[in-house]
Amino acid sequence: MVHVYNCHPFASQQIVPTEQEPGPVCCGGGALFVVSAGGCKIEAYDMGADGCPLICRFATMGTVQSILHSQIGDYLVTIEEKNSATYLRAYTNWRYQAAEKTRVGVRLLGHFLRGSSLRGAPKEQMEIIEIPLFERPQCVACCRLTGDLLVGCPKTLVLFSLRRQSINARPAILDFERCLILHLPGLSPAQVALCSGYVAVQTELEVLVMKLEKLSGPQPYKSGDHAQEHSLVPKDMVTGDSLDAEGRSGEGAEQEGFFMFPRHQELLGDRARDCGLVVTLEYTGMEAEAKGSFTISYLLYRRFAPDFFQGCTVEETRLHSLQLLPVFSSRNQEISDEGEKGAEPTCVFCFFSLPNTGYVYSVRGGVELVSTYQYPEKAQQAVLTDVFLHVITKNALQCFSVRCASVAARAEDPYIDTTMKACPPATMEVCALRIQLFIGLKALYHDGHHIALVTAADIENPENAERAARRNTTRKSSYSKPKEPTEESHGWNLYVIDTVPPLQLYHEMVEYSKRYEETNPQSQSCLHLLSEAHLLLRAKLLDPLLGNPVPPPPSTEPDRPADGAPDSQTLKGAFRESCAQLGDCFSRYVQRDCHLALPYYKMSGLSVNEVMGRNRPQPGNPAGYGKGFLFYLKHSLYEDTAEELNQETADEVLQVFNRTEASQLPRVCASPALVNASPAAALAHLDRLEATAGPSVPLTLSKAAFALRMGNLPLYTHHMGRHAEMLQVYGFIEEPQLLLHARGQQVAPTPLARHLRGSQDGLLVAALVALHENNKLRLDQADLLFQELCPGQTDVQASPQLLVDFWEALLMASSQEAVIQELLFRLASVYIDRLARRHPHAGQPLKTAEDLINSCSHYGVLYPWVSILTPAQFNIAHDHTEDLQKLQSLLCGPSLDASSVLPLLDQLSQDDQAGLSVHVLCATRRGRYESSLQHLLDRCPQAIVPYANHELQDAHMALWWQKLLPELCERTRASGGQNSILLAALKETLVVVSMELSPLEFLDLMPDDGTAQFFLPHLLECSQRKLLT
Repeated sequence: MVHVYNCHPFASQQIVPTEQEPGPVCCGGGALFVVSAGGCKIEAYDMGADGCPLICRFATMGTVQSILHSQIGDYLVTIEEKNSATYLRAYTNWRYQAAEKTRVGVRLLGHFLRGSSLRGAPKEQMEIIEIPLFERPQCVACCRLTGDLLVGCPKTLVLFSLRRQSINARPAILDFERCLILHLPGLSPAQVALCSGYVAVQTELEVLVMKLEKLSGPQPYKSGDHAQEHSLVPKDMVTGDSLDAEGRSGEGAEQEGFFMFPRHQELLGDRARDCGLVVTLEYTGMEAEAKGSFTISYLLYRRFAPDFFQGCTVEETRLHSLQLLPVFSSRNQEISDEGEKGAEPTCVFCFFSLPNTGYVYSVRGGVELVSTYQYPEKAQQAVLTDVFLHVITKNALQCFSVRCASVAARAEDPYIDTTMKACPPATMEVCALRIQLFIGLKALYHDGHHIALVTAADIENPENAERAARRNTTRKSSYSKPKEPTEESHGWNLYVIDTVPPLQLYHEMVEYSKRYEETNPQSQSCLHLLSEAHLLLRAKLLDPLLGNPVPPPPSTEPDRPADGAPDSQTLKGAFRESCAQLGDCFSRYVQRDCHLALPYYKMSGLSVNEVMGRNRPQPGNPAGYGKGFLFYLKHSLYEDTAEELNQETADEVLQVFNRTEASQLPRVCASPALVNASPAAALAHLDRLEATAGPSVPLTLSKAAFALRMGNLPLYTHHMGRHAEMLQVYGFIEEPQLLLHARGQQVAPTPLARHLRGSQDGLLVAALVALHENNKLRLDQADLLFQELCPGQTDVQASPQLLVDFWEALLMASSQEAVIQELLFRLASVYIDRLARRHPHAGQPLKTAEDLINSCSHYGVLYPWVSILTPAQFNIAHDHTEDLQKLQSLLCGPSLDASSVLPLLDQLSQDDQAGLSVHVLCATRRGRYESSLQHLLDRCPQAIVPYANHELQDAHMALWWQKLLPELCERTRASGGQNSILLAALKETLVVVSMELSPLEFLDLMPDDGTAQFFLPHLLECSQRKLLT
């Protein structure tokens, strides 16, 4: 049984001043359309004005059997009967009849009035468009987003596209183009629905939902085979008509009048294609080839079997109230009243109902059953909105809650159902907010915040009614003509009811929930009502007109009154209040799902101080703090937050955890929210914890931090000396907030970190490296942290020495290639900058070049020729010698890409040996051996042979005799043989060449300037080696 609350969703009630008993009725665009005069006249009333005054009335061309209004295009479409023939007509520009402009034009679909009627000044007139069909129309539907028209015929659906034609500079004229026919053998539609390409078809006991999608390009048309009709009927469904067509074999006459009913069946998503119903598409639009063809996707098939249950007979078991409801959000573009197609809706819901049960499915982005409604009594009609489900029974108007906002919110926001945001689930039990009594309800219609009801007193003789029910034992068709109004009938009324604004109903539901809280705080009804109120606000906030800052296009819809309509800020304030109330429920009373207190309190925007004030236990309350509140408090303190609690509140937080979860005290004490807590009180709590649970590294570090805040350095030193530094590093990994506090995307050092900067900088660097490797500190955050730790170094171009130490230590520990390359570039940049500027260091490095070479694989052993270029006794400061050796070691290592630091070398001069060594190293790493040889011969010839021995190997061996030997010969000749360095280099080069070349090749290299005697010993050695091999 559905839970019924006594809320008041209906505000006011007006009686429409109709003079005759109403026939078919519809509403839309703020107007109520009533068919009167025996079905030959339509009256339009203004539902938004007091007394519902008459807007206009106009005659129809036949007896109206069905009427429907389209918001897009503001037109009416009717199914009319005249002379035993059925017609489909559209009435456009009907509002002109209000100004007594009696001109009416009648034309055929696709044909425009021409001649004298269009000459001269444009004339305003109502137009009646005749829409021809091959079959008798049974039902119609309009797309509320595009204005397109869908017509249901006995075995087909015909889709008409709304068009606007401009002729002779006149205002656009509405017209329709028949673009598609859907053949449905085996189905006779009783109701159809159309919304943004989604098509729903309903028979007496079946519902089929499909999606029409345009293909990217023109597709070849294939005509369907309609001859095999029986193959399209489900295998487990054989009707009396099919038996008549195929003949009865062996069945007795007593079988006549009996049916074999199908079984219940529900097919969702791709499984719906197995329903046995084959839909064939036939393209009829003139632009079909240019725009591409359609493809059809089966989304939902539901079939019911008639049954005797809940007071319904087999004859009464039939579906009704088929509807497709789109729900937009603030991210969607607007759909203007001109029919401009914007973004797709966030969600599309399909609703249909049996006499005692209603079903709501979500069909966009996956098909699922959202809600099932069990009515207290047999329903005659129902209308689904994004806020309510309105249902009429014989004597009551019922208002049920819906879950559309819950589904749409999750489709719009991926952070829902996380620790950041929450929303009542779509599976939450629905409820009836109100059951309003009426007499003789016959029909229900909805437009905006208006509801129209048709009532008529039942004056039939009970005996006649029973006799008619016995006659109606079989049903051959789902189509039945509506009952004509008779002269004898009386006691009818037509009502317009306004619904209460969502904000007003929200406040009433909140007050209602307080009654349950006062009587039974643990009652689920309190939480249920608050959740319903929350979804009410969510549905309103999803409105694109409210959430979109871009002004909406002009619209003729009058159901958004400016007076009394809440603005966005008012609704958002109420929404935050609703989140706080739900947070209170989950934090205090609800044991299950108590974790939801965290996201609801976050969405409320309340501070920790305010939340604690709302959850402070009353005096004499033995329950104390709820689980939800403790869950919220714990996560709020553990997360990075900029909110600092005052001392009183911070001490209260420590008391809360001391009584409930004392094991969490070390982590709670390290929270940045508790920086104002009393150090003495915190130490007392930690001492009690150590006495009961025993010592631990995080606990000892927390005690040391509070001893430091108290200024008790001996106690601080005592606690820091209780564990080895490696264990302390593990303790900082477990509680990183002992060293750093996050402020959004930035971090700030704690007093303990600042103290370690001056006393144990090695421990600080090791701990921060460990935090980085455990994904608790980013590289950019470390940069900011060290800038604050070393404020004395005001030069913005220079990196603090402690930061460089951190980079060097991290380079040794890291295994991430991207981090390694970033660190290599940073370190090379720092070394080059220091060598170029030659400024004294602010502190001593933790690691020397020798330490790094021995412990880090990215630092290579210096090449022998590098040591000759820059010996250990090189004439620069000691600090810069370390920087030079570290840079050289990086260039000698296997990891640094020399081309990455090439742009930085411009600031490093080659005039001294330090700069020369770096330039030659970079050139060598890039394969520029000839230029390197040239530089060494010019600046440091004593290093040329060690360089060649180390670098000119394997593929580069030929450079010994192609480049080095000619250069040495030329330079030695130019010096007159007096340069001993060049002469010694030449002799060593000849030794290498004689070992690599044959005598003939060596002979070709000898100069012809009369100095052959210098080369003859080497030539002789080359020849002897050749003979030996």
